[in-house]
Formats: sequence, structure tokens, C-alpha cells
Amino acid sequence: MFNSLNLRTIIFLCALYGVLAALGTMLGGTAGLTSALIISAVFNFISYYYSDRIVLSMYKATQVSADSHPELVQMVEELCDKAHIPCPKIYIINSGNANAFATGRNPEHASIAFTTTIMKILDADELRAVAAHELSHVINRDILIGTLAATLAVAISYAADMIRWSMFWGRRRDDRNNHSWLTIFLTVFFAPIIASLIQLAISRSREFLADESGAHLSHTPLALASALEKISGTPAMEGGDSYAKTSTAHLFINNPFKGSTVIKLFSTHPPLEERVKRLRDMAH
Repeated sequence: MFNSLNLRTIIFLCALYGVLAALGTMLGGTAGLTSALIISAVFNFISYYYSDRIVLSMYKATQVSADSHPELVQMVEELCDKAHIPCPKIYIINSGNANAFATGRNPEHASIAFTTTIMKILDADELRAVAAHELSHVINRDILIGTLAATLAVAISYAADMIRWSMFWGRRRDDRNNHSWLTIFLTVFFAPIIASLIQLAISRSREFLADESGAHLSHTPLALASALEKISGTPAMEGGDSYAKTSTAHLFINNPFKGSTVIKLFSTHPPLEERVKRLRDMAH
């Protein structure tokens, strides 16, 4: 599916590359920029390749089967058949928070997880719509896109650090004719912030796309809208072994830290009201 949301992602990724290229110019060559990219790529590739194992282990997820959860497995299998993708491994997380996420480097190595609380509060149609949303993340290769964005963002931070240290040790004197110190300082200071904002904007854009493509897959945009409202409006229940981690907040269908997000620009998820409105508009 290629639409305005995919186009927006491409624009954001190009913007990240543009910021990185600007810092590369200030580094005075490609050596430093290449080093920053290589270091960032190595760390993010490890995270990308082992993302499912890392996250599922972090949340003590338990894999389910057709014997233990026949209705859940059948529901996911039917959606996968419709989407023409392999069925991912299905997990349950013992958590008082109502949420779900998908992870894995590609459709052949994907996993989808539901918390025990989300299984309790949603009806069958709503849970199916949530599953379709998460499978859409797999179909849309959002883990890969998120890893690419993270690689560029981290490389920008590394490059900015290199320039800061060069300025500190007085090794930038030859560049005074090309860049004013004030320009260099402002660029180095704001570049990582801008990169983080763009990375978060990509995350929000992919959530919108997963809502849209998930609603098409399940044919129930109103059920997904209802599920999002229930998930957001349900306080965390007592009990459960797993608690949300800030490093994985972007994976969940609903931001588990919505109460701590003051500025929308710094949120990994779009505003709930806007997501619900878009889904309801799809039903008309």
C-alpha cells in the first residue's frame, strides 16, 4: 500500500539523511561521517535482527498454541491467510496494562503479543481489529523502517559529538572561513533534537498507516476505534509480571506512557482522538 503516509515516511527519512549530510559537511570529509554510520548501523542491526527475542524476553512473554488458545490462534491465522503472509508466533504477556505489539525483522520471523488485560476487556471483533493492526506493522515492514530511522538518528548524534569534541580540542580553526562558530554550535546542538523529532514523527506516521491498513484487513474500522478507546480508557489493573519499558513504547498499539507525554511532538504515537476520528471516517 503506497499512499500519503508512505510518502510522508520517505520525506522524513530524506530529512534525516539531509541533517546527517549537513553534519558530514561540517566534519570536513566522509571519514567521520562513515564512522558514525558504521557504528550506528552495527548496533541497530543487532537490535533489528534480534528484536523479537529481546523484546519478548524483556516482557516474559509465553508462546501459545492452538491447544491452549484455539480461538486466538484461529483468528490470527485467518487474518494471515487473507493478507498472504506466514502466521507469526503468538504470545501472551501477563500484564495489568491493556496493550499489544508486533515485532520481528520480517514476515517470516515475526511475533505478535497480547497482554492478559487486553484479552479480558476487548470483545472478539475488537481483538481481531487489534490483531489486524499489529499484523499490518509486519506487512508494512515497520520494524525495518524504524531501524533505518534509528540508524540515521543515532549516526547524527555520533557525528554531532565528533564535531563537539573537535571544537573543544581546537581542531576546527581551519574551518572558520567556511562556517561561523555560532552556526556550527547551533547546528551541532539542534541536529540531534531535530533528528529525534523526525524519528518520532516517522513512528506516528507508521501508527496511522497500521490503523488504516489494519482496518482494511479486518474490514472493521469501527471495531478498531472502539478497541483504542477501551485500551486508552482502561486503567492498569493490579497483578501481572510485566511492566512497560520506555525503550519499547513505540511498539505498542497504545502508548503505555501517555500520561507522561506533555508535548505531542515528543510522543511515539499520534493523539488517540485523531486516530479514532480517522477510523470512523473510514467507516462512512
